[in-house]
Amino acid sequence: MLAANVVPGLSVTGFWTAVLVAVILGILNATLGLVLKVLTFPLSLVSFGFFLLVINALVFWAASFIKGFNVESFGAAFFGSLIVTVVSMIGKRFMEKRQESQTTIYH
Repeated sequence: MLAANVVPGLSVTGFWTAVLVAVILGILNATLGLVLKVLTFPLSLVSFGFFLLVINALVFWAASFIKGFNVESFGAAFFGSLIVTVVSMIGKRFMEKRQESQTTIYH
């Protein structure tokens, strides 16, 4: 929902739609995203991995078939997927640090 509030061209109608989009994005990344990353590996290698951002945007755009989730352009998909990726990375780091602190307490 943060990406929809920040990026023009993205819209999500509600919380449960955002949850559904997150689940569908996870499934699409595990299937379509993986296939695209394998097929375009040489291009990703030549571009030092920047082409992976394009693949993430395409997968993000592919999720716009969900009613209540609208992606108007590739640019909106690109910046929306970038924001979702950054927020996901921050959340993952936070959870790892939290888990480390809990592990050290119990040992």
